Amino acid sequence: MAEKNDGAPDKTGDRTSIDAYVIKDPETFARNLARMIEEAGHAASAWIAPRETGEHTDTVAEPMADVVKTFSKVSEYWLADPQRAVEAQTRLFSAYMEVWSNSIRRMGDASLAEAVEPERGDRRFSDSDWKDNHFFSFLKQAYLVTSKWASDLVEHTEDLDDHTRHKATFYVKQLANAISPSNFMVSNPEIFKETIASNGANLVTGMRMLAEDIEAGHGDIRVRQVDGSKFKLGENIAVTPGKVIARNDLVEIIQYEPATEEVLKRPLLICPPWINKFYILDLNPEKSFVKWAVEQGHTVFVMSWINPDKRHASLDWNDYIDDGICFALDTIKKATGEKKVNAIGYCVGGTLLSAALALFAREGKERIATATLFTTQVDFVNAGDLKVFVDEDQLKTLETQIRKTGYLEGSKMATAFNMLRSGDLIWPYVVNNYMKGKEPMPFDLLYWNADSTRMPGANHIFYLRNCYYENRLSNGKMVLHGAPVSLADVKIPIYNLATKEDHIAPALSVFEGSKSFGSNVTYVMGGSGHIAGVINPPAKNKYQFWSGPKVAGNFSKWMEKAKINEGSWWPHWQAWIEKDDDTRVPARTKLGGSKLKPLCDAPGEYVRERS
Repeated sequence: MAEKNDGAPDKTGDRTSIDAYVIKDPETFARNLARMIEEAGHAASAWIAPRETGEHTDTVAEPMADVVKTFSKVSEYWLADPQRAVEAQTRLFSAYMEVWSNSIRRMGDASLAEAVEPERGDRRFSDSDWKDNHFFSFLKQAYLVTSKWASDLVEHTEDLDDHTRHKATFYVKQLANAISPSNFMVSNPEIFKETIASNGANLVTGMRMLAEDIEAGHGDIRVRQVDGSKFKLGENIAVTPGKVIARNDLVEIIQYEPATEEVLKRPLLICPPWINKFYILDLNPEKSFVKWAVEQGHTVFVMSWINPDKRHASLDWNDYIDDGICFALDTIKKATGEKKVNAIGYCVGGTLLSAALALFAREGKERIATATLFTTQVDFVNAGDLKVFVDEDQLKTLETQIRKTGYLEGSKMATAFNMLRSGDLIWPYVVNNYMKGKEPMPFDLLYWNADSTRMPGANHIFYLRNCYYENRLSNGKMVLHGAPVSLADVKIPIYNLATKEDHIAPALSVFEGSKSFGSNVTYVMGGSGHIAGVINPPAKNKYQFWSGPKVAGNFSKWMEKAKINEGSWWPHWQAWIEKDDDTRVPARTKLGGSKLKPLCDAPGEYVRERS
């Protein structure tokens, strides 16, 4: 609702004053529109230039073809029967008429509720004019009605296979998020008013930022989510003291300085995902799992994967196990003399670690005493929305693209992850950056999220085919070093952490995957999501976690029996570690021991390479 200078609502004539929508300085406004058009030209040049030079090749046709193909299967069902089609159209028309008649009534009685309201927590429509201004209110309700109608069409389409239905549901959600009236200046009252108030200066700034983001993306829009100028690795992010004590062409091994006089005899190895960089576990001193683990008496070693390029095109899971995990284990033995370690794997790093455990079991290698998995999937039947991007046609298209460079650009994978929550991670930034012309805030988590990494071709395709598409790991069919491996052969204790709101590794998927191991699995579910649910230091006293029952039967039954614990799961994990072995030895103050010479300070060199 527009307000007077004294803060009182102006209800003259209409519930909302039109004053906020009237241009006060036409000359300045016109001048800024001209400047906006000039900046738009710069954006167009930034988009065209890499295409003219051959640096960028558009691949939008392939995903759009899949969208059209998927929607066609839905439309075929509804159009095949004329009566069915009429009924669907009638439902939409009736909903529109309800919104229209309600809007007419509300013009005479402002106390009436809207016919359709957004879901609780939908921040797109937070401006008061979405409700108080009859035009914007009607626009919002019409949009909500249409998007729900489209979702219902997919839900009630019969004879769709599960994968096609999943894709159709996902695509409808993405389309609905994209066409929201909140994403356009003329249909968003907040942007409209801001444009009038600034005489269009916001659009000039926004168009300039768009040009900069297209240049940064080399022809694609790399939507900035954070002010990255405020962060510098090793200075105010990833600052836990340590040294890189070993390095090969794939990974650096970091050992962190002890913080206690005595440490657990058994070292701790962390295998992070290569899809993102390891320092999510060491963002800052307040959030750092690495720092906290050191303070609990762990001798912490972290694998920092290289940001690969075409040189790494042929590397697959065998290489990532041999030159990654095994190299790290060999390094730890040289540095500490210990053959066995406690190991942690995060996300795809946990999937790789699980495969390595199965390989070690087949080969009779006892190198890992306990394994902890953070939001890790080994059974991909319930893998969530990422499965939308994985079928035979899409895999073949991806393989063709990857052959040209030898790797998948990190921005492509980042976009896929952002699309899982496009309403939070894409469109709010489009509106804020390019329409409001506002720089995003400095936020360490989003800085890390934007620091994407490339995926080596062979490794990425192996992962998608063997895990997401064919689910070979949980079925004992994944072939490593020439023979199948089975998680059923893994007999060591496993701590398996899921998170309640995880959109990448759903809690159900992690629960079902726990049944694949041949050992006693301690399943714990933290509050929040894929990142916040993991990076939850005890000092914050946030969220909660569920624990207790053994992994068996139905997930909902497990939840009914589980104990709710307030705060962080970290102390619970520490107790689990020490229950297995709490033997302590004098702190290992000489990083690398007597056999290895430190190469550089943490966080190392590989982590600094940006895509």
